[in-house]
Amino acid sequence: MEGAGVTARGLGLRGPRGWAFRGVGIEAEPGSLIAVEGASGSGRTSLLLTLTGRMRPTEGTAAVGGAAVPRRMAAVRRLCALAHVPGVTDLDPALTVGEHLRERALLERRFGGSLRALLRPRGARAAESRVRIDAALAAAGLAPDSLPKGARTAVRDLERPQALRLSVALALIGRPRLLGVDDADLKLSDAQKEEFWDLLRTLASSGTTVVAVCSEAPEGAVTVSTGGGRRDRRKEGADALAGTGRA
Repeated sequence: MEGAGVTARGLGLRGPRGWAFRGVGIEAEPGSLIAVEGASGSGRTSLLLTLTGRMRPTEGTAAVGGAAVPRRMAAVRRLCALAHVPGVTDLDPALTVGEHLRERALLERRFGGSLRALLRPRGARAAESRVRIDAALAAAGLAPDSLPKGARTAVRDLERPQALRLSVALALIGRPRLLGVDDADLKLSDAQKEEFWDLLRTLASSGTTVVAVCSEAPEGAVTVSTGGGRRDRRKEGADALAGTGRA
């Protein structure tokens, strides 16, 4: 499935305490890695939620996969999936990896599929879920056999990089055209950060557009600042592009 292109013009969100972000501009083709860069509290997560149809902007316009924000928010949500967003996609520490995966596959089959798919024989539905789970785990780079108790490992026993990859795998079960990841580089070592960015680059190169919140964007990403600018680290002279932002 082709990723979703992302555009934005003068995008801003005002909350009870003032502007969460303002003047954001984006031009990203399908299959891009988009890094939303900024300090904690600078509106990064709010921008992520706006681009995935979860928050309605106060000003400006955007489009994700051709669906306009804010006019077609429901359509945008159908194109997107979120991973590692506090208060939205929290993992249950008491559940096992396998339980999380089966639950997500069941929810996707029940609410994300067609009526015809629901009427298929039970064995066929189970086989389809297994295929989706295996593909999502492979794409997220999480091998259950490498965990202390395999798929029976409780989330509370996972290391942070493993929990992060599990959250990504759960999002990918729905086969989204855009994957949003919050706090992609939080509490990771330099080596772990690079490994995770490599994973996100691979997902993007395979066709899924990725929007990742971070404190420092990696090389090769279309970088959006919640302070009101856009830089493309794929080009020389990236600092010269920082003015594409506030309208």
